[in-house]
Amino acid sequence: MFDYEAALRACARGDRSALQQLYEQESPRLLGVVQRIVRDLALAEDIVHDAFIRIWNRAGTYDQTRGSARGWIFSLTRHLALNAVRNNARHVQMEPDEEGDREHGAIDGWQEQTDAFDWRVNPGRVEACLEQLEPVRRNCVFHAYVDGYSHQEIAQRLGAPLGTVKAWIRRSLTALRECIG
Repeated sequence: MFDYEAALRACARGDRSALQQLYEQESPRLLGVVQRIVRDLALAEDIVHDAFIRIWNRAGTYDQTRGSARGWIFSLTRHLALNAVRNNARHVQMEPDEEGDREHGAIDGWQEQTDAFDWRVNPGRVEACLEQLEPVRRNCVFHAYVDGYSHQEIAQRLGAPLGTVKAWIRRSLTALRECIG
């Protein structure tokens, strides 16, 4: 079993082979996660590269009392991907006549895709399931998945401990899966 904490400690000491081992262990999974977020392979590859540079430079800041080493790596990478999406959304400008064509094409593509949950058959089900969550937990889910905030950003906004926010989101998603299921 791979020892992520030991690899991060070694990176903090300047051991390049530890970074290489970490890269070989996790880069394919990290690339998959990032690609699902940014939906662009070239950008995803750049973000994973940047993530490993950041892992190398910040390995000494990892605190095992705040979570697992692997979780820290994935969180750092996910945050870079979300920031890239936010930054790209601010900079993307479309020509006025292209905008309507793309919007129409996106709607057509969306209608053609099959969904694991048929929204037309059960339109109020998700809303009803969300209503069953405590307001603070529902807000955490919205902040994470609608607003795109990181767990750290949510914790800061709410003035709650990071671990608590992560637990609220995890439990809320489990409850939503069971309710919708």
